Amino acid sequence: MNANTVLKGDLQPGEARYAIAMSRFNSFIVERLLDGALQTLIAQGVPRERIQIVQTPGAWELPLAVQTLARREDIDAVIALGTVIRGETAHFEHVAGECVCGLRQVMLESGKPVTLGVLTVETVEQAEARSCPSDNKGAEAALAAMEMVSLQARLASP
Repeated sequence: MNANTVLKGDLQPGEARYAIAMSRFNSFIVERLLDGALQTLIAQGVPRERIQIVQTPGAWELPLAVQTLARREDIDAVIALGTVIRGETAHFEHVAGECVCGLRQVMLESGKPVTLGVLTVETVEQAEARSCPSDNKGAEAALAAMEMVSLQARLASP
């Protein structure tokens, strides 16, 4: 396949505006994801004034906040951050699964990138490992948002 036939996004900041929707529950992990996302966007050249942060009580509420943000004209992509840690009840399956499904639905219905920085883990140790500076899923979600904004613009052009 010729490299010129592959359409992909890039990490150029352009004029894109981002929202980060973050869950307050398990904040000791989510704050680390937020730090990773913010540092990554800023390091890639996105001015801080083009990043809005919104906090929800938990991961269950993230899809509604993300939907509201995705409907706004002044937001080009939404980065969803949260942490759901398995406990002793079925609560994990309900919250984690419905959160992820809700975020997917928002992305498809809005046509705007919604990236998934919601950890669904078995233990606190796994959450800590995925939110540390060397392997930060918030940072990965920020990069994916930038790439998808760029790709969406290219896909929309004839």
